[in-house]
Amino acid sequence: MTTNTSWPTLRVSDWTPTRDTLHMWTQIVGKIRMRHAPLLNHWWQATLYVSPRGLTTSTIPYGSGAFEMEFDFLSHRLEVRSSDGGAESLPLQPMAVAEFYTRLMERLDALGIEAQIRAVPNEVDPAIPFAEDHEHASYDAEAVTLFWRQLLQANRTIGEFRSHFVGKVSPVHFFWGAMDLACTRFSGNSAPPHPGGAPNCADWVMVEGYSHELSSCGFWPGGGDEGAFYSYAYPAPEGFADQPAGPDGAFYSAEFQQFLLPYEVARAAPDPDRAVAEFLHSTYSAAAELGGWDRAALEDDPMRLPGAQIG
Repeated sequence: MTTNTSWPTLRVSDWTPTRDTLHMWTQIVGKIRMRHAPLLNHWWQATLYVSPRGLTTSTIPYGSGAFEMEFDFLSHRLEVRSSDGGAESLPLQPMAVAEFYTRLMERLDALGIEAQIRAVPNEVDPAIPFAEDHEHASYDAEAVTLFWRQLLQANRTIGEFRSHFVGKVSPVHFFWGAMDLACTRFSGNSAPPHPGGAPNCADWVMVEGYSHELSSCGFWPGGGDEGAFYSYAYPAPEGFADQPAGPDGAFYSAEFQQFLLPYEVARAAPDPDRAVAEFLHSTYSAAAELGGWDRAALEDDPMRLPGAQIG
């Protein structure tokens, strides 16, 4: 592990037990947000967001007020704040998922916030109910901070890529189901029903998520020694997997059915930002060109307005 660069080294194998525990914790927090936020297309109301200190739910409506939950990966606390001035805090330290679940529910109850959720994880197998999960109990604080710093770089570079698109495009947001940071562009055309098949996730969930033709990219702590940037299309146009992708080190994974750029390749590049940008633009272009997207209508220069850099 390294902490002295903005693109830190964090081998997945060095923090897998902590990663898997944190995955379950984010599912609990994400499900609470989903319980109270109105449905948005493609489940955008359920996600978390990279914050200057960790991951946040952003504002969650509750009655005539609101509350927020934030994983603070610098102070290693889960902070819960409500619009009526109430606040509760849960230390992030080694503990079983079952204990985290119980303690968080106690804190929400102290704030008068009802948080009844389907307390079983999605997109994992086996899916141990949160209240019964004593298997996942690791928390390496240094590794979690490094992961968040990886997310900071991914959020920033993917956010810049997002700015080139003026069609329908998602926020850069963290999906707790698969534990990935994602951003998705849409052509405007509908898509064939998704076949589903994600573990412990109803097929209709995937149908809603993939209801329209898309090109999606992101970052997740898998797919490479230190995680990977990814890019895929749904439905994948004919010949998509055979298209070239830059920079050197990027490749199409038949196992994951998507293009991958290992994080360690980007980190070691002379200009990591440029390497990630090349990967995102080249793989999106492959999807858009082969899919016949109206690129002239969907893309624009983010510096097109006078004074765009200086505000």
